[in-house]
Amino acid sequence: MKAMMQPAERGAVAGSDQRTLVLTRMLDAPRELVFEAWTHPKHLVRWWGPADFTLPHCEQDFRSGGAYRFCMRPPDGSDHWVRGEYTYIDPPSRLVFTWLREDAEGDIWCDTVVSITLEQHGTRTKLILEQTTFATVAHCEEHAIGWNQCLDRLVHFVERSTNNL
Repeated sequence: MKAMMQPAERGAVAGSDQRTLVLTRMLDAPRELVFEAWTHPKHLVRWWGPADFTLPHCEQDFRSGGAYRFCMRPPDGSDHWVRGEYTYIDPPSRLVFTWLREDAEGDIWCDTVVSITLEQHGTRTKLILEQTTFATVAHCEEHAIGWNQCLDRLVHFVERSTNNL
C-alpha cells in the first residue's frame, strides 16, 4: 500500500483561530487498521513521535477514562514527557484525549485536547487530527511540526503492517 499524501493534506494551522491545529492524512488502509495502531503500546512504540524520536516509556490504559503517559526521546537523549486521559473512544471512528506536556521539572506547559477522527473512503481512510486550544501560536506551530512527522511515521507503520496488527 502506498500513502497518497498531497501537500495540502499535510495541513498547518487551520481557520481563523491560529491556536487550533488541524491536520489530515489519507491512508491506503481500512480505518479499523489505522485505529488499531493507536490502541496498544506494542504498536505505538513503532511509530509514535517526531522523526528520529523513540518511545522508551509507553504506559497506556486504552479505555474511556483511562490514562496514558509517554516519554519521547530525540537523538540528543533528552526526554519529552506527555500524559493525559482518554475522554472518548468510539472504535474505529473517533478518539479524544487530553494532552499535557511536561517540562523537565514535571510542570505542565501545554494543556490541550486532541481528537482523532477516522473516515472510511472506499479502501482508504481519512485521518483528521485536531488539537485545541494552545496557549500561544508558537506552541501550536511547534506541535504542527511534531504531529506532521508523527503522522508520517504512522502512515509508514500502517503500510508495513497491513496484515500484522
